[in-house]
Amino acid sequence: MQLYTKILIGMFIGVVLGLLIGPNSSILPQDSVRLSSGVTVYEAQNGTVTNNFKGIKTAKIIKEDGDWIEIGFQLSAADQLRLKSGGVTLSDKSGNPIEPGTTVEAWVKDEQPDVRRYAGIGQILVDNTEWLGQLFLAMIKMVVVPLVFFSLVVGIASLGDVRKLGRMGGRTLGFFMMTTVVALSIGVGLANLIKPGKMLSDKDRDNLLASYSDGASSSVANAAEAPSFLDQIVSIVPSNPIGALAGGDMLQVIFFAMMLGIALTFLKDDRADLVVDVFDRLNDAMVMLVHIAMKLAPIGVGALLFKVVGNTGLSVLTALGVYALVVLAGLLSHMFFTYGLAVKFGTNLSFLPFLGAIKEALVMAFSTSSSSATLPVTKGCCEDNLNVSAETTSFVLPLGATVNMDGTALYQGVAAIFIAQIYGMDLSMGDQVTIVVSATLASVGAASVPGAGMITLAMVLTAIGVPTEGLALILGVDRILDMFRTATNVVGDSTATVLMAHLEGESLKVMSDAEDASDPTKGFEGRLDHGQQSVQAENDPQ
Repeated sequence: MQLYTKILIGMFIGVVLGLLIGPNSSILPQDSVRLSSGVTVYEAQNGTVTNNFKGIKTAKIIKEDGDWIEIGFQLSAADQLRLKSGGVTLSDKSGNPIEPGTTVEAWVKDEQPDVRRYAGIGQILVDNTEWLGQLFLAMIKMVVVPLVFFSLVVGIASLGDVRKLGRMGGRTLGFFMMTTVVALSIGVGLANLIKPGKMLSDKDRDNLLASYSDGASSSVANAAEAPSFLDQIVSIVPSNPIGALAGGDMLQVIFFAMMLGIALTFLKDDRADLVVDVFDRLNDAMVMLVHIAMKLAPIGVGALLFKVVGNTGLSVLTALGVYALVVLAGLLSHMFFTYGLAVKFGTNLSFLPFLGAIKEALVMAFSTSSSSATLPVTKGCCEDNLNVSAETTSFVLPLGATVNMDGTALYQGVAAIFIAQIYGMDLSMGDQVTIVVSATLASVGAASVPGAGMITLAMVLTAIGVPTEGLALILGVDRILDMFRTATNVVGDSTATVLMAHLEGESLKVMSDAEDASDPTKGFEGRLDHGQQSVQAENDPQ
């Protein structure tokens, strides 16, 4: 069974289990509650308000009495330290100090959405399986920075001509900017045509605002601290390259790798050959680490989707269904029309076989919602399955994973207009042009990690005067839509890669699944097994 088939099976199992036995399951008993930050906790039913436990977010349901719920929770030593640091005095009803592990009882009013029920067993299952997905992600992310650094240095040093680098860089950035504007135009056009914000009821709006207000506040705070566009340009140059590598700052890593690669091309004679050869071997080792990590992919992506679907449930998707469909329609339109036409007429490749060649990268992007985490897989797909040179992938893909966020930009255009429509605000043509410009610039600086789009969206909303509290309206479905827009971003990165390779005169060819399976030295099928067999053959001579 091929790897991408195993990953798809893992994704399917994760989704099904999330719906059946996740925290929002309709099958398991809803025996616990989540409390919003503004909920009032009472010492007794209809009794005295207590402020001791304002920081408690989850509790078990002891019993229900009409509109009241008696809850029970335990304070760990860490909880006590956290609350004590906020100046909260911890004591029971008699004024005695509460010992760690003691079950505390209190009352809350059963009012949605401040008090939301969930299945305690489902949450335990999520908490105890989440580490599998995080372990898989950690193994992939472990390789990203060294792979980008080594491959980019080797790729640029191998070009031998700085003018070729400048030509490819100008074309690549031009393509990314053009497709970003097209993506935003598609999103803004669909949002104006369908008007999804007019279809959400006042009740659903109030529930969503209350349920996700905490997450919205966090995104707004992060957006307020975001540097300006000019500051981002200056910060591309690392004052400490080693610190940039250690901190995983991709723009700084790319800049330093490019400058080091250019410096190696200027060295006379063969003094650069040893460095390039060592980096090339280290790059091959990073690729092998990717293949090792991909052995965990089916289990890892299954655990990730189990958490996402289990915590999201279907109620939020129903309330925001039209908005989500508009975003998905925009992403698919951009993918098949913009990228499809670019691949067809720019490289003479058929688009569907092209998508088939990068299918491992697509399922990886969909399940992790991270372009950076998907980068090693995308690089392998383009080189092995599309016959793109390592020089081209080493330059275009890291740049694309950092600055090409077409899916994020399109989503921001739809989301900004959706939120404005809900608040009854009529955006002028100038406001919508502002959305396109600000979202284009914001998407360039967006981190290629899950959830970064919410921070840049807060900046876009501020630019057009829409209340940033409206982020709470879409936060419930953001993680799921993030999967689709990340997959769109990866298709865009791959499209730019094959387009640049074709313009540089490379001979592109789609490798079929049968060819992949028959040649264990290429693709994702059998690469690791082939390496193990080679080592065994060397150790066991005939």
